[in-house]
Amino acid sequence: MSTRAQVRFATREDGVSFSEHPDKIHAQFYKHSDGYPEGLGVDIAHAIADGWEIKGWEIEHVQTRHGDLEYIYYIWSDYDKETWISIFEVSNDSYCDTCHQYTGKKGEDKCIFVGKPEKLINKYKINTNNDG
Repeated sequence: MSTRAQVRFATREDGVSFSEHPDKIHAQFYKHSDGYPEGLGVDIAHAIADGWEIKGWEIEHVQTRHGDLEYIYYIWSDYDKETWISIFEVSNDSYCDTCHQYTGKKGEDKCIFVGKPEKLINKYKINTNNDG
């Protein structure tokens, strides 16, 4: 099963919270698989902090919306300001365990992370050996 995500780029502006979806974005990419924070989130953070290359992104129009996303990432940047990242867990159509049907009701997306790239790496990096 794929973990789908969108990566959106937004401008840091006074009065715009990192923990809410902004009204405007400037660019958007789609990632069909491995969109979870321990995968794509860490890759984004390393790309910003360490210049890593990210593969497998598809450029999209800024108004494209997918119904099957699990995560939405925002990369917040502007001139002379540090880059921050927000991660939202997307609330999709809920499933009723009693009647075994989808309800058609969508809850609110949940902001699960706000911070600088280094904080994201420290929070989500999966340790692969004793050295971390």
